[in-house]
Amino acid sequence: ADGGVSSTDHGLENVRLHDAQTLAHWSRAGSLVPSDNDTIMSTFARRMIGAALLDTRVYEEVEADRRGNGQAVVVVLLASLAAGIGLWEVGAQAQDPQALASRVIGALVGWMAWAAQTYLVGTRLLPEPQTNADLGELLRTIAFAASPGLLRVFGVLPLVGWPIYATTSVWMLVTMIVAVRQALDYRSTYRAVMVCAVGWVLSIAIAAVIGNLFVRNVS
Repeated sequence: ADGGVSSTDHGLENVRLHDAQTLAHWSRAGSLVPSDNDTIMSTFARRMIGAALLDTRVYEEVEADRRGNGQAVVVVLLASLAAGIGLWEVGAQAQDPQALASRVIGALVGWMAWAAQTYLVGTRLLPEPQTNADLGELLRTIAFAASPGLLRVFGVLPLVGWPIYATTSVWMLVTMIVAVRQALDYRSTYRAVMVCAVGWVLSIAIAAVIGNLFVRNVS
């Protein structure tokens, strides 16, 4: 009988521990319990706003949500489209649909290159002892870091367009640093800055090359 009581107590303790861990997970995600009113669109908007505002809880939530891959893809596509539209009036091929397509593709390829280089540099060249990165987790996290990129669409505005575009690009670099720090479990923000800086420079170069090649091919 004593053994039975001991086993029951042990089982109850495991249940309490599981509940505590579950509660802690939702707390880190920014919500103690999932709300019935938290629809897919409201979750998507909340995550984008939170990511843009450097809310680390949102990055942790996205990192843990394996069903959030679709949302991550949409963020990247929207940010790339906004980047292309923001440069609509720029260059000798201003207002050329082919030039717009090349810039959108260039922005998309640039992000993909940045993401790939971030993974390689962050996990192979500059990992910390506790770094345990899953490619899917990293991609989801840095995809939402592109959320401020939607504002680059205002680059088409006269006079204020270029300052908005440039400021937003720097903003995206800052959100990327936070995303990388969270996804790769870095304790050092400086290390995340180094990883993002290397990837940023290389991705810009790759995007420029791809964009130029596309323009030549369709011309």
